[in-house]
Amino acid sequence: MAKQEKTVWFCSNCGTESAKWMGRCPGCGEWNTMVEERVVKKSKSSTFERRDDVVARPISQIETREEQRMRMPSEELNRVLGGGLVAGSIVLVGGEPGIGKSTLVLQNILSMRGKRILYVSGEESASQLKMRADRIGKLNDNCFIVCDTSLESILNHIAQVDPELLIVDSIQTIASDAIESSAGSVSQVRECAARLLRYAKESGTPVILIGHINKEGSIAGPKVLEHIVDAVLQFEGDRHYMYRILRSIKNRFGSTSELGIYEMVQKGLREVTNPSELLLSQGSEDPLSGITIGVTLEGVRPFLIETQALVSTAAYGTPQRSVTGFDAKRMNMLLAVLEKRVGFKLAQKDVFLNIAGGLKVNDPALDLSVICAILSSNVDIAVPRDVCMSGEVGLSGEIRPITRIEQRVLEAEKLGFGTIIIPKHNIKGFDTSRLKIKIVEVAKVEEAFRSLFA
Repeated sequence: MAKQEKTVWFCSNCGTESAKWMGRCPGCGEWNTMVEERVVKKSKSSTFERRDDVVARPISQIETREEQRMRMPSEELNRVLGGGLVAGSIVLVGGEPGIGKSTLVLQNILSMRGKRILYVSGEESASQLKMRADRIGKLNDNCFIVCDTSLESILNHIAQVDPELLIVDSIQTIASDAIESSAGSVSQVRECAARLLRYAKESGTPVILIGHINKEGSIAGPKVLEHIVDAVLQFEGDRHYMYRILRSIKNRFGSTSELGIYEMVQKGLREVTNPSELLLSQGSEDPLSGITIGVTLEGVRPFLIETQALVSTAAYGTPQRSVTGFDAKRMNMLLAVLEKRVGFKLAQKDVFLNIAGGLKVNDPALDLSVICAILSSNVDIAVPRDVCMSGEVGLSGEIRPITRIEQRVLEAEKLGFGTIIIPKHNIKGFDTSRLKIKIVEVAKVEEAFRSLFA
């Protein structure tokens, strides 16, 4: 009996299937996301597989065991994964083109001695990968390279090599012969990811998938791809800057609060174990106005970052508001607080704000550093180099308490700062008698200004 072909419509956002085109997806509610694809209708006998060895059990009778983890050479990657790759897990790594996804994975597997690894590349040739390995300066005879885009052929290579770790670069380039659609389509990505997930669970082999992102910054393909995998890691950063951040969006075996920081160098990616020292400029000895040091938190990891502000008289009729690395709407709110609650007239001034290092910070505890940098540039008075600060600013001009204040204070002391400005009554229950750093507690924005410029 010949296979029957039919045309169906899939939602590119959530993967919902429809027999006809619809302007709005009934599954996720998004508009204009339905795409047409040809699929081969399978017989009912091949759709479901009966398994007599699977029975339902009460949850109290299910035995739990500690996950076996494979430690990666990069400690920053282990931190984000929650301690290493779990046996039988499938991890999706996404990021912009050229950000360093393939370099991150390749330099880790080239450093893994004693592990049989299969690297499947659907984008680069074997000679290109060899050139990248030579640039990284590492070779590993236990790492096998195959360049193929057919899922059935890849499964044959897996059966021959029998790897202990599988990497697929990228999942959007793999296609199955059972589906009559191009690689990267909704049905192809869903089918290939499901087949690789089944292989990972049955064999206990961890699988790393490298994925593309769309122009909005989310993982390309159907949303079901992120639901299938056990962990989703986002590799972020600006290609014009040297810093990269590995962030966990989803992790079934660890916390999503961790992040890893890398620096792009000539030989690949270098781990940044102490990002605070690199994010603070080592300029001239004379302090400059408009520069403050804020203690921010990314996940559960504190580090100090330089906030730069420039306030000048508006050259045109409409004042400019330019922000890099910080929320523009939040800066406008802070400027309104300065004008309404503190009395500084900035309505006719150009305000430029920059977070050093090309990082994007969303921690509200950086508010105090931002307004102090703006005021410092406005009055042209420099903030002392050994002073750092951390606090959230409310609409009434109060300094609100922040989370994990102990970690922030200890990080500032470790880097040799003499004074830290924090919200009042935010440090209750924390023994500060052994600390060498001076702690200044403030309740209002005016108090912070007086402590800096009095």
